Amino acid sequence: MGNARNIAFWVVLFLLILFLFNMFNGTTTTQTSRNLSYSEFMQRVDEGQVTSVTIDGERILVRGKDGSTYATVKPQDEQITERLISKNVEVRAEPQEQSGFMSLLGVWLPFIVLIGIWIFFMNRMQGGGKGGAMGFGKSRAKLLTEKHGRVTFDDVAGIDEAKEELEEIVEFLRNPQKFSRLGGKIPKGALLVGPPGTGKTLLARAIAGEAGVPFFTISGSDFVEMFVGVGASRVRDMFEQAKKNAPCIVFIDEIDAVGRARGVGIGGGNDEREQTLNQLLVEMDGFEANEGVIIVAATNRKDVLDPALLRPGRFDRQIHVPNPDIKGREKILTVHARKVPLGPDVDLRTIARGTPGFSGADLMNLVNEAALMAARVGRRFVTMDDFENAKDKVMMGAQRRSMVLTQDQKEKTAYHEAGHAIVGMALPKCDPVYKATIIPRGGALGMVVSLPEMDRLNMHKDEAKQKIAMTMAGKAAEIIKYGEEGVSSGPAGDIQQASSLARAMVMRWGMSDKIGNIDYAEAHEGYQGNTAGFSVSAHTKEMIEDEVKSLIDDGYQEARRILLEKSEEFERLARGLLEYETLTGDEIRKVVAGEALGGDDSGSSGDGGSSVISVPKTKPKTARPEGGLEPEPTA
Repeated sequence: MGNARNIAFWVVLFLLILFLFNMFNGTTTTQTSRNLSYSEFMQRVDEGQVTSVTIDGERILVRGKDGSTYATVKPQDEQITERLISKNVEVRAEPQEQSGFMSLLGVWLPFIVLIGIWIFFMNRMQGGGKGGAMGFGKSRAKLLTEKHGRVTFDDVAGIDEAKEELEEIVEFLRNPQKFSRLGGKIPKGALLVGPPGTGKTLLARAIAGEAGVPFFTISGSDFVEMFVGVGASRVRDMFEQAKKNAPCIVFIDEIDAVGRARGVGIGGGNDEREQTLNQLLVEMDGFEANEGVIIVAATNRKDVLDPALLRPGRFDRQIHVPNPDIKGREKILTVHARKVPLGPDVDLRTIARGTPGFSGADLMNLVNEAALMAARVGRRFVTMDDFENAKDKVMMGAQRRSMVLTQDQKEKTAYHEAGHAIVGMALPKCDPVYKATIIPRGGALGMVVSLPEMDRLNMHKDEAKQKIAMTMAGKAAEIIKYGEEGVSSGPAGDIQQASSLARAMVMRWGMSDKIGNIDYAEAHEGYQGNTAGFSVSAHTKEMIEDEVKSLIDDGYQEARRILLEKSEEFERLARGLLEYETLTGDEIRKVVAGEALGGDDSGSSGDGGSSVISVPKTKPKTARPEGGLEPEPTA
């Protein structure tokens, strides 16, 4: 709509300029005629030097025999028509104007148009439109209206503690006397911190839907521009708007874009961003009080924020929004499944149990994928099989049906994955094996997926060692079956996972007696924060790599020992994968025990049996000591 108005404006401006040009051009042409006195004109008539005249009121336009043109003005009461005709002069008469208004308009219209254009541009330059030449300093905060798609706290599930904190802020806005009578003051700010997809922005929308007060929303990146001082101007303008609408809430999404610690970076930081942050700090808690203006911000990178932004008086509350537990996942699935017709076999609690580590966004995507799969085959409702297939697609990637594998490639993949599964089932601290497949998914030719029986909160040393052994079992299986020279590049992902886990044990978790309880991870990764100047000696680096190599080698030897002891089970499972392509945990145990599988339980279609659990979506590379490592698909 805005582009159409701009195009229309320039078209009209072009037509006006064209009109003015033609008008002035016509006037100039008319005025190029040479003026002549009336007596001289009559003399030329008598001499026969005039061929035609045009009478326009008192003005006479004359054309001579030589082609020249000139003009004269006759006296008011003079009658010359008969005299001109008698001299064989052609006489024309032009109608006179009805009034002098049109002539006056013709004179003043160009000036009126130019003044109007000047006023229009000056209005835009002074900020009449936020996109104008001088509108950079205007706030881009939008007043959120929830007439359509209103979100309330009933739509937020799985993060009860965070919701309670924000419900109290909403209650403060609705009934401030309830708290102020005891001396309580409304919080000035609330910072929502948590991993991506946990519902921070959804919580903010719920506040807007519940509070019943003006709700402004803006992104942290909207403050910073290429011009110095623009961000600070926008902060001032945003708070001016908020004060006029107080009590109100201002939500700043991804505040780390503007709230990074000052003085950090090449050359001491970014002047424009730091000016913007300084202005934000002053507006939130400076000399002037901002009564009734509550700032709610969201970030998943609290560690990079400036300490002055996090102190009480600015962000009084720091609300952690974590990934949901099993009860929270069930509630989230219930919320997202409201508009999805579910089949009688769907058990949301079972799905929640099979999705540890999922965020709210992951669960929403899971429900959506299940609905799309049901619609693709023409079902009227979503079944449990659709949820299982959706989990496999979301967690392991879509099946690469177009990839053609030779029999030799399938066989090597089957023995590789059988090694993972056999070792995983033999080690008691490994998570139960959920599914094994040799169908290419995502970037892997096959994978074994293990699933924890409950949400994992930390990782113990013996669990980590057994996890490394299971991870290295794929390479051990290839070497046992095909020899040292027959090993492929398939274990590359396994080696990467094992190295990441072993380094975390040695450098971050203090699980090495030689290295001790010292965190070497930050210095090793080149982090220059509070440990600026901290370095690791060459001898210590050598010890770290020796310890990491020792853990991985021990895991490899443990996996090799188990596979040699259970060579018959290993061979059975590899042959079973070649036959059925995908096996669930129960089917794997039957194949290992030598039992036959029913035709309805499995097949070669690649969909596998009907299972109710799936792999947790977590990444060992980003694991922290307090959270431990979650398992992921082993390829």
